[in-house]
Amino acid sequence: MAVDTRSAPFQDEEMGEVARRAQRIEANIASVILGKDEVIRACVVALLAGGHIIIEDYPGVGKTLLAKTLARSVACRFARVQFTPDLLPSDVTGVGVFNQKTGEFEFRPGPIFANIVVADEINRSSPKTQASLLECMEERQATVDNATHPITPPFMVIATQNPIEYEGTYPLPEAQLDRFMMRLSLGYPTVDAEEAVLRDQTSRDPFAELDPVLDAAQVLDMQRAVGRVKVVPALHRYVVAILTATRTTRDIYLGASPRAGIALVRAAKALAVLRGRDFVVPQDLKDLSGRVLGHRIILSSDAKVHGQTEDAVIARLLEGVPVPGA
Repeated sequence: MAVDTRSAPFQDEEMGEVARRAQRIEANIASVILGKDEVIRACVVALLAGGHIIIEDYPGVGKTLLAKTLARSVACRFARVQFTPDLLPSDVTGVGVFNQKTGEFEFRPGPIFANIVVADEINRSSPKTQASLLECMEERQATVDNATHPITPPFMVIATQNPIEYEGTYPLPEAQLDRFMMRLSLGYPTVDAEEAVLRDQTSRDPFAELDPVLDAAQVLDMQRAVGRVKVVPALHRYVVAILTATRTTRDIYLGASPRAGIALVRAAKALAVLRGRDFVVPQDLKDLSGRVLGHRIILSSDAKVHGQTEDAVIARLLEGVPVPGA
């Protein structure tokens, strides 16, 4: 995400406080995850926008560490679920247990009833277990034994997965992927960053030294403030034009859903605050389109044969959509 130079001091002091708190989270994560400032910013954007993220990359590049570091930066209820082939839906959402004293069933909540949930290697569990997250992620609630239990906000799922080409994995269905606001990839570090990792993390554990910088109530305040960021009608039309383009180009078999447009606007609002504005500009939407839409589309067979990637197709697609005010 390129830095937008068109920023100005906030007129609203509350927005300025949101930006300062967000910078503290970014700095806290950057003390552990070195050389990945853009990915860290994307994680904070998702947190402020109230969205979920999926981190997809090869083993050993720091996916789980990034998820845990973001979770520890906020002092709230945290849970981690290690997804394995034998994991059951009840291991995630909870189960009703019969109380012999009262003669009634009591609900014992699962790890999903936390503020930040790390779903580690989510594509190693069965589709049935993966589906247990659908209601939780979209509706912020879980239905167990015909009883619906709300999940206390803020609520964020940070999932990690290895590429589906690896053995022993189950690709996430489109309905599951569509509930993640962003798909991120860390990639291998630069030479300097990798040398710093070897130097720092072989003599000490920076994650163990990490302290929270915010609490759950402050995160909720930030999310409410981000919701008030202004978006002019022309930008709503711009987003609709982008979504329509994904549904009409022959390189894409399945285009982006209306939920994708909602996620793009919400994420752009958060990014605008981090860039020092209380209003969204077209560049915010363009910079986030790849991360927000890439995992929500399915390329056509012809595009796959010619080695096209989702990011490349979206980037080319954006060039053909007129930008408001350009």
